[in-house]
Amino acid sequence: MSETAPRPSSLIHTVYGEYVRRLGGWISIADLIALMAELDVDAQAVRSAISRLKKGGTLLQERHAGTGYRLAPAMDPVFEEGDRRIFHSLEPAELADGWVVAVFSVPESERAHRHQLRSRLSWLGFGNAAPGVWLAPARLLPDARRLLERLGLSAYVHLFLSAEYAGFAELPTAVASWWDLPAIEAQYAAFTDAWRPVAEELRGQERTDPVEAFRDYVPMLTEWRRLPYLDPGLPEPLLPADWNAVPARAVFTELHERLAEPSLRYVEKVTGLSHS
Repeated sequence: MSETAPRPSSLIHTVYGEYVRRLGGWISIADLIALMAELDVDAQAVRSAISRLKKGGTLLQERHAGTGYRLAPAMDPVFEEGDRRIFHSLEPAELADGWVVAVFSVPESERAHRHQLRSRLSWLGFGNAAPGVWLAPARLLPDARRLLERLGLSAYVHLFLSAEYAGFAELPTAVASWWDLPAIEAQYAAFTDAWRPVAEELRGQERTDPVEAFRDYVPMLTEWRRLPYLDPGLPEPLLPADWNAVPARAVFTELHERLAEPSLRYVEKVTGLSHS
C-alpha cells in the first residue's frame, strides 16, 4: 500500500465516483463517516472535506432520512469522463491514428486563462511542443473538446487533427521533449511497488472479504485514477523499451476485477442502498 495516504477529499471523491453514483447519487453523512472510518479517516476530517467539496460546487446538501450529500449535476460529465479515462483507456494509442493539436492565444489582460489552459491541457495528457502549441494522441480530441467547452475556454483554442509527424527530429526524440516520461514512469513504479504485493496476497485467497476489499480498493483506485491523466497513452513505438505502465496496468486490472464487486457489496450493506 502507498506510503503516502491519500487526502480525505480524494478518498471521498472516489467513494462518490465508484459507489454513490451507482446507488442513487445520495449518501447520508452518517453512512459516509462510517465508510471513511474503515479508511482510517475520522469524522472531523470527513466533515471538513465535505465542507470544502460543498463550497467548491462538487456536492449538494440534501435531507432524506437524514442529512446527506449528492453530487452536483455539473459533476456528471466530469465523472463520466473519468470513467472513460480510468477504466477504458488502458492500451496505448496507435501511431496511425495521428494527433490532436491545440493552438491557443490569450491576451495578456486575460493571462489567468492562459495558465488555466496550460494546466488543464497538461492534466488531460497533452504535451507541450512550443509556446501555445500542445498535442496528444488523436483519441483525446473528444475529451479536450468537452473540457474546453465546459470551462468556457473554447474561444481561445484552435484544435487540429494531424495524421503524421513530418520532421525534422526523430519522433521518439521529439516526444521525449514534449512529455516528462521519467516522471510518468516514476508514478507508475510507485503504484506497482505499492499494490503488486496486495495483488499477490489476494491470489492465494478463495474469497475476498467485502470489508477488506473496500479498505484496499478505495485507496488503490484513488492512487490509480491520476495516472491515466498523466499518461496520454502514447503509441508503443514512441515509448521506452521497458515502459513500466504495462505492469502497473496489469496490477490495476487484477485488483479492479478482484475488489470492485465485493467492495460495492460492503457499501450496500453499510448504507442500505442497492444498485439496479
